[in-house]
Amino acid sequence: MQTAVEVFAIINFLVIGLSHIFAPRAWADFFDRLRQWGEPGVFAVAFLSLMFGSIVAAFHNVWSGIPAVLTFVGWAQVLKALIYFVFPSFGLRRIATAPPEKAYLFAYGGVLLVALAGLFIYELAVS
Repeated sequence: MQTAVEVFAIINFLVIGLSHIFAPRAWADFFDRLRQWGEPGVFAVAFLSLMFGSIVAAFHNVWSGIPAVLTFVGWAQVLKALIYFVFPSFGLRRIATAPPEKAYLFAYGGVLLVALAGLFIYELAVS
C-alpha cells in the first residue's frame, strides 16, 4: 500500500506542479474566484486538502527516510483542512494572498511540487 500511495502522490504532484508552472494565471484566477465565493470557497480548498491528506495519512504511516516527507505532507494537508473548516475566515485571508497580479508565485509552488515528485520517483527507484 505504501508504494501505491507514493505513486498517487507522484501523479498528483507532477500534474498539479506542471500546471502551476505552465498556467499560473489560471491558478491565480481560480483562487480569486474561490475568494469571491467567500467561506464556501474556503471549504472547496479544504475538501481538496482533506481528500489528498486523508488518503496519505490513512495509508502511508511511514516516519523514517524519504517516505516520511510524504507522510508529513499528508498530515499537513489534513491539518490545513481542519483549520479551514473550523476557521473559514482564516482560510479566506490565506487564499486572498495570491491575487491575479501575483500569478507568477504559483510557478514557484509548481517547481516545489515537481521537485517533490522527483524525490519520490528517486525513492521508488532505489528501494
